[in-house]
Amino acid sequence: MVKNQDTIEQISSLKADCENCFGLCCVALPFTESVDFAVDKDAGKPCHNLNSDFKCGVHTNLRELGFKGCTVFDCFGAGQKVSNITFNENDWRNSSDLANQMFDVFPIMKQLHEMLWYLTEALSLKEASIIHKDLREMLDKTEKLTLLNPESILELDVQTHRTEVNILLLRTSELVRNEARQYVGNSKKRQKIGRGIDLMGANLKGADLRGANLRGAYLIAADLRKADLRMADLIGVDFRDADLSGADLTGSIFLTQAQINSAKGDDQTKLPSTLTAPAHW
Repeated sequence: MVKNQDTIEQISSLKADCENCFGLCCVALPFTESVDFAVDKDAGKPCHNLNSDFKCGVHTNLRELGFKGCTVFDCFGAGQKVSNITFNENDWRNSSDLANQMFDVFPIMKQLHEMLWYLTEALSLKEASIIHKDLREMLDKTEKLTLLNPESILELDVQTHRTEVNILLLRTSELVRNEARQYVGNSKKRQKIGRGIDLMGANLKGADLRGANLRGAYLIAADLRKADLRMADLIGVDFRDADLSGADLTGSIFLTQAQINSAKGDDQTKLPSTLTAPAHW
């Protein structure tokens, strides 16, 4: 699998740019006091840590202050899209009506941008070349939806569109994992697992997971030290507190920064070129 420079740049544009956002994730979304958040906050209410310039006042100490959930969130660039394009740089403090509309649009935009992330990655995979035309058409269609006016965005049937996107992503996954089977062989460490499986706390140290279908799997607190996850489908995998120290995730597909941020790792963890090791590693 090869991700060219153009793809890396395209994916970079789908990463959160907090400097050009009205702090939407800090206002529009609710959170509940838990291991991830120190306090309760209602949807549409600004977090008490949000400054007047829309920057987080405790950004460098979020984990220490009990706001781990903030450090693993990624809007896929939806925040700056809603702030600067959908609402033409009019921030939510201008009126309550505008604020309510913006807060309703933001989570829909996040879903659309997440789909753009996956489709962009799928287009970069040579194994999926036979469906690149369909992927490109779906990418263009999704991008056009993100450019609609607020009223039209609120009327979208996002679930139906996601289903259409997922058909192509599943096909992409099959093509990539079929390629992986050519060299995986019958490794003694080979794990026979599949999508949606519950592996919370599982001991998978050194496991051969190349080309595995792990879509939606629960790997919370799993031991994945030195595991081989190359060419594995990791879309929707819950990696919270999973130990990825020394694991190889290069060439894995549909992995996001938010998933990596929720896990543990070290300087020996190998990541796809579009992702970076979080500061807490």
